Amino acid sequence: MLKHRGFPSRLPGTDHQFTIRRASKAGATRLVARKRHADRRPGDRAADEGFLAALIEHFGEDAFPRGNLDAGRLSWLLGREVVPAEPDAFDPEDYDARLRVDMAAARRGFPALFADADDAGEDDDAGEGGEWA
Repeated sequence: MLKHRGFPSRLPGTDHQFTIRRASKAGATRLVARKRHADRRPGDRAADEGFLAALIEHFGEDAFPRGNLDAGRLSWLLGREVVPAEPDAFDPEDYDARLRVDMAAARRGFPALFADADDAGEDDDAGEGGEWA
């Protein structure tokens, strides 16, 4: 099992786990797309957002192996913001399964993660020809 060095192990100040320490002797826990309901606890929603932010910061749009990423946390994003990189070869019970972040879905599902980048983009456009042209 690949360990993603530098990836946060949990959401700071909480017990929401992002990574596991060692591979299970029984094999990798199956990834299953979980339905997110609007009435989820704020802490759970914050954990989803923090985990997705860490995925984007660590991997960007590149494909990555599942490795030591927590199956439960991945399952809350699977099928929406996190998708199989190779759908035909995807094995939900394999630590080597390759995934990727669907940035369009991430932007729709967690717009607050992109608010700063969107604001910065507006400032950049204004400076290229705005009132000084």
